[in-house]
Amino acid sequence: MEYETYEPVIGLEIHVQLNTQTKLFSRALNQFGAEPNTNIRYTDTAQPGSLPLLNKKAVELAVRLGIAIDAKIHLTSRFDRKSYFYPDSPRNYQITQSFKKILEGGKVVADVDGVTKEFLVESAHLEDDAGMLKHFGPFAGVDLNRAGVPLIEIVSTPCMRSPKEAAAYAMTVKSIMEYIEASDCNMEEGSLRIDVNISVRKKGEEKLRPKVEIKNMNSFSNMITALDYEIRRQVRVYEENPGVPFAEVMPNSTYRFDPVEQRTVLMRRKETAADYRYFPDPDLPPLVITQRFVEEVKKNLPELPHKRYIRYTEVLGLTPYSAGVLIADRALSNAFEKAIHLVKNPVALCNWLTVEFVGRLNEDKVHFMDSKIPIENVAYLVSMIENGVVTGKIAKEIKEEMCLTKKHPQEIFDQNPDYKPLSDTKEIEALVSEVLKENPHSVTDYKNGIQKAFNALVGQVMKKTKGKANPEIVNSLLIAAITKEGS
Repeated sequence: MEYETYEPVIGLEIHVQLNTQTKLFSRALNQFGAEPNTNIRYTDTAQPGSLPLLNKKAVELAVRLGIAIDAKIHLTSRFDRKSYFYPDSPRNYQITQSFKKILEGGKVVADVDGVTKEFLVESAHLEDDAGMLKHFGPFAGVDLNRAGVPLIEIVSTPCMRSPKEAAAYAMTVKSIMEYIEASDCNMEEGSLRIDVNISVRKKGEEKLRPKVEIKNMNSFSNMITALDYEIRRQVRVYEENPGVPFAEVMPNSTYRFDPVEQRTVLMRRKETAADYRYFPDPDLPPLVITQRFVEEVKKNLPELPHKRYIRYTEVLGLTPYSAGVLIADRALSNAFEKAIHLVKNPVALCNWLTVEFVGRLNEDKVHFMDSKIPIENVAYLVSMIENGVVTGKIAKEIKEEMCLTKKHPQEIFDQNPDYKPLSDTKEIEALVSEVLKENPHSVTDYKNGIQKAFNALVGQVMKKTKGKANPEIVNSLLIAAITKEGS
């Protein structure tokens, strides 16, 4: 199959629940996990005569996003009704923004395999969420707690050309929403859901072919798998039907992803905008905001993830991978920020935090921020290494006790005599002599220019001192002893 002669064209619609205390058009609580049908008011259940009242906080969070992605913020927008009939929507319509959205344009900067790319946003708009159907064997119930929860839908242009690019874009949008504190973006709880639009075309073609939508992707790994499968499926179908009009070969359709079968499954043929009968909501006046309001929101915007990434790599000297690990976890990155001034070398702090502590705690399935280990204690341990109080090997043993007991590293150090550094030069010299006698071949190899042989000798001395000797002292004593031996 000639897969390499085709290119995918991908666009994403990302639906993000906003961090507000109450819903978009009612004062019912916006809260996940409550008993079914307890966070509801008259508006959420479409009681006759109930009228929507817009949540100002949701508007502010939409403006924050607009500033963060450099979108055009429309000072006047409006709400429309999108009609559809389904049990989880008691009104039989959704309140959304179709004709005049609050945000237009914008860009998202993301790194894909070490290359910085810009992805264009078409628009973003406010709307309210639907309820949920809960299935219990042969019957189902409707939970309206989610009905009316504020959403912002972020629609990209069809600007992505690979599943990796789509994932990088989506993860960056997630980070932006977290950094501006607009959403917790908990994908397991449905706070962030992704609809994928995917088509393929021959390389060199300019026109777009019919697209397929894959609904409600709830993880980035599933999205990549679904896109990989769908790209191959569409290429195969086109190759099997040469000369047939594209619209007949690939009619616009909605699919879902089956994580068990690892494949996409047809749900229905695609509706058109006319099927939804959009029209302006007569119960809501135009949404009007002022430029002053936008400027006030802009003043309080925090550092955005890509700017922080640039600072980490270009100013602090972190590797792109390490910076990416921190940036992807806002809470962990903020903890790192708190401790930077407590150490001499931010790179060392990053490595100890992300590799030693996060890696160790992952074994117990505990997030560092839930471990009750203060970030200041991690920085203190790094400072102990920097100041020559402990060696890296001893520090790792202290780290293990910190993970188990949550004690301060100084307390752990003071309570264990074995952690005291070996500073007696004569004792170390004696051990160096032993190692040189036991490893004559390594001495010969080092004299012949093989650096690995010298490193092996250092390792043997450190082993005899149980990691308590200062490696710099060991190095100098070894060199002095080998030089003396050869003279």
